[in-house]
Amino acid sequence: MFVGNWHQSIPTLVIQDPVLEPVDKLVWMVIMLCASESRGHAAFPDYDTLARTSNVSSTATIARALAILRLTRWLTQCAKVRQQSGRFSRNLYILHDEPLPLVDALYLDETYMAFVEQAQTHHHARVRRVAEAVSDSLNLDIREGRSLGGLESAVERRLQAAQVLSASTGKHDTGGRYFTFQAAVLQGLKPSVVSGEGGNRLQNLKAAETHYNGSSSCKNHYKKTTTTTTTQNPRARGRDCLVPQRPENSPTPTPTPTPTALIYPPRLSENQKHLADRYLAMLAPEDRQPVLDELQGRLESEHKGMKPVYDELRFLHSLCKSAELGEFVPNLGIKVAEARRDRVRHVPSCEDEPQTLEDAQAQSSAKALGEEQLAKLRASLGMDRKP
Repeated sequence: MFVGNWHQSIPTLVIQDPVLEPVDKLVWMVIMLCASESRGHAAFPDYDTLARTSNVSSTATIARALAILRLTRWLTQCAKVRQQSGRFSRNLYILHDEPLPLVDALYLDETYMAFVEQAQTHHHARVRRVAEAVSDSLNLDIREGRSLGGLESAVERRLQAAQVLSASTGKHDTGGRYFTFQAAVLQGLKPSVVSGEGGNRLQNLKAAETHYNGSSSCKNHYKKTTTTTTTQNPRARGRDCLVPQRPENSPTPTPTPTPTALIYPPRLSENQKHLADRYLAMLAPEDRQPVLDELQGRLESEHKGMKPVYDELRFLHSLCKSAELGEFVPNLGIKVAEARRDRVRHVPSCEDEPQTLEDAQAQSSAKALGEEQLAKLRASLGMDRKP
């Protein structure tokens, strides 16, 4: 029985979250407390304030907790604020009462997918493990035919999360999911795995791998190694073996260079390009650019009266499934590929630039020599004499 005064309310899901560690939950509560103390429901606590309020001795621990909250989508980074001089000032975050759906995170946080991939090489093992679990869950969703950019039912998401939480410890249903994570991947983030209990850890890894092997027969493993912000983006990967949980001491896979740079439709955002890489990983390298060209051709056809494409990723997923089944036939993408080849043919190569410079110098020398000869001729005829 509680006999005191009722104070700040905290969502139950924050306390029950099986992924967040105690310090992560505490940092979430401190941010919520700072926001509630202002009547405008806004707060600007820096790392030192968060560390002091949560009684954490290191700001690095605060940074780690914020990274995990952002990965699990309890926290969304909306923008980076800079001073007029360009110097970084602060981040703008949105705090949520439950993990945000992926489609909303992609809209609010333009660099979320890039952050997920960068976090897989984070210096802290816990951040790396959570980032890998987020990535593996996305890959499993693709293998199971789910649309990553589609809308999700809030009620269905909460019911699935409640089923995972209500399951007994170590007996989660491998077919369910807890918001950001699939249940099969969630096994690898349990405290028993983090604390290093070898028996449970090995058992969880086998369960997750068994769940994956039943949905895919992939035998090769490639890891993306490069990113770019231009439309010619060399981020495409080979056929990924999407293992839900990677052992902590497993050797790093050898990077496989991309044979050619892919050209993405300009309409795709950076988040969509990162997700497109995961869809294209189902295809052979030679089939990826034709699929992207077909998507670009379909988007361009909207200006000619065709029905608009509201979900580019879902349309790309359907093209990838057709290509994977051998049923893909290029249509609208043929003109896109031909136009790109025409542009390449009309662009002068770097080898022609020195020759062009030499021609310009020769023309300048010839002009100077001609003017000199004309001046001598005028002088000999007396045309330069004044009357």
